Amino acid sequence: MPASVRNGTVSSSTVLPEVPVRTLVRQDATLRRLLTVTLVDTIGRGAFFTLTSLYLTTVVGLPAVAVGLGLTVAGAVGVLSSLGFGHLADRFSARRMLVWLHLVQGLALVGYVLVHDLPTLVVVASIVTLAQQGGSSVRSAAIGRAFPGGERVRVRATMRTVTNVGIAAGTALAAIPLAVGTGSAYRVTMVAAGVLFVASALLLLGLPSARIDAAPAERTETGSLVLPTADVRSPYRDVRFLGMTALTGVFGIQFGLFEVAVPLWVVGHTVAPDVLVSPLLLVNTAVVIALQVRMSRGTGTIAGAGRSMLHAGWLMALACGLWAAAGWVSGDDWGPVALAAVVLVVAALVHSLAEITSSAAGWSLSFEMAPAERVGAYQGVYGTGYAVGAMVAPAVVTLTAIDLGTVGWAVLAAMFLGAALGTAAIARRAARVAR
Repeated sequence: MPASVRNGTVSSSTVLPEVPVRTLVRQDATLRRLLTVTLVDTIGRGAFFTLTSLYLTTVVGLPAVAVGLGLTVAGAVGVLSSLGFGHLADRFSARRMLVWLHLVQGLALVGYVLVHDLPTLVVVASIVTLAQQGGSSVRSAAIGRAFPGGERVRVRATMRTVTNVGIAAGTALAAIPLAVGTGSAYRVTMVAAGVLFVASALLLLGLPSARIDAAPAERTETGSLVLPTADVRSPYRDVRFLGMTALTGVFGIQFGLFEVAVPLWVVGHTVAPDVLVSPLLLVNTAVVIALQVRMSRGTGTIAGAGRSMLHAGWLMALACGLWAAAGWVSGDDWGPVALAAVVLVVAALVHSLAEITSSAAGWSLSFEMAPAERVGAYQGVYGTGYAVGAMVAPAVVTLTAIDLGTVGWAVLAAMFLGAALGTAAIARRAARVAR
């Protein structure tokens, strides 16, 4: 009999009534532990990655080009890791894998203090990325098993909110070594970040194996839709899922747009003050924290996720238009400067709404279009789409928006809207199959 497990008890209902997120967190010990681990992880990650590039260039003395090359190679390792560990999550204990991957990542973060040239950077950064991306696939598989139906999307949304809180806190902590400015201050903070991941590994030991580990198909209830393909056990033969993965990966380039292109655009192509870059990033963080859970409502079904993805596409196209429009404002007086700043803030708001809407839609589709017995492999494939998008994003956004200006922004708007329309079309067809 299908069952969902909560705090060690078994409920025979296949679909649980929707409850507020706060109630869900209060009732579910497994969710509380996952959220605690997420907070600890992201505080460490926020502090570490704020310092990494500066540490490697100013303390270690590596050229910026070498740092970029090393991190790009590590990103390629992450793509393979996301795929491979997704498959392993269907064969081995997710709990044990998460514990070991956190230990490896923590030790590798500490290993950054030993980096002294490009080869050692490639090795250390690749180990960090392997553990990080592999852990992401395993965690997604665990969530797919532990939570039923639309509950999984709300769990992912809550974890995303906690992630932004943790990264913001970690980024604030990184201000201490930045203010001190010594190599020792950098190293102490980076070692502390690694220790936080080791602490998370200990917390993960408390996860219930019976709930998150792979189980025989007849005992695994995720609420997933099993599409009638020739071989439902292989994500590589599920053309519909592969298409959705590729398109959401393309849409995921918007993360790189905000992180890479927007700062360069504000500083080099608008009359707005350079200092506005930081508030724009804070706007993004604040919107995710405030609205990610709320905006995830209605995405728990394939049809609902498709509609949300369509909305995200139009929002993203509008955001690209607003980013471009900020560059049209000229003049040194306070009027044009204020106008450019207002347009940029509105663009950041619209962009952030597109981000959280598309994220919720993608999570839902990745779970609902996957067969229950291969949720790990499917999550690994889905994660690979985002990993590839993240790897190519810096080149794509600089070659378009930064190099071509308004024309480049138009290209990006068409790309994002096309990806969203394609994803929505796939979702509509999958929803018809489910009826």
